[in-house]
Amino acid sequence: MSSRQYSATGPAPPATERDWSAKQYAKFLDERTRPARELAARVPLTSPKRVIDLGCGPGNSTAVLVERYPDADISGVDSSADMLAKAKKTLPKLSFGLANLETYTPDDGPVDVFFSNAVFQWLPGQSRIQILTRLVEGLSPGGVLAFQVPNNLSEPSHVAMRDTAAAPNTPWTEKLAHLKKGRDEFPQPTELHDALSPLCSDIDIWETKYFHTMESHEAIVEWVKGTGLRPFLNALSDTEQEGFVREYLARLKEKYPTQRNGTVLLPYPRLFVVATKA
Repeated sequence: MSSRQYSATGPAPPATERDWSAKQYAKFLDERTRPARELAARVPLTSPKRVIDLGCGPGNSTAVLVERYPDADISGVDSSADMLAKAKKTLPKLSFGLANLETYTPDDGPVDVFFSNAVFQWLPGQSRIQILTRLVEGLSPGGVLAFQVPNNLSEPSHVAMRDTAAAPNTPWTEKLAHLKKGRDEFPQPTELHDALSPLCSDIDIWETKYFHTMESHEAIVEWVKGTGLRPFLNALSDTEQEGFVREYLARLKEKYPTQRNGTVLLPYPRLFVVATKA
């Protein structure tokens, strides 16, 4: 589920801090896998020969593809060595490789399905459209690019990250100055349609908003530690991280009411695209 991207304007974290944590990501694996199942169900092909899972993470989305297409040649790529190690352990019969999607081109010719579960949002904003069109161009005629991305930058969970980073007179004010605006918004459906329609015979775009039941506000923190909160925490020392998380948690408690049974509902919108090459 990962691809390398932190900030176009600020310094990247040290190499030792860049990798994703498969263990942290897996804390909410069912919730993270559900969109992959729903995306795979909308891929119109019934018997593709070659399927590649882009940003395969720990292999949860790849396993969905294996279930849907048991006779296909299925492989996965990711930029995280930790994620790939987990994927290889989970699906030892499949091929997994290290790759950066900004430059990735598959070997051995065209592909029938490019599949991606929550990765393209991490790519640099100015190159997303270019990368997506390049992938469609690499498909076999009638092949499919199917992907989903979180569409939650305006949700309180992510607004609170940026507000916490921008809080004045904190130990992290200077270190997180480049993250106050967060990552770039993902292209709108109209932009995606205009970019892909010259290459495609059909484009299916939709949005789904999930309402995940969380045990507590602390559980929301654990969720985003595996994804959106990583660039903020990676730039801080352990002590600074504790202070940042404490203030971030306080903001979450202001934004998300506790349900009568003590749980917290986390709204989580996701954007889905299934594009079929002409």
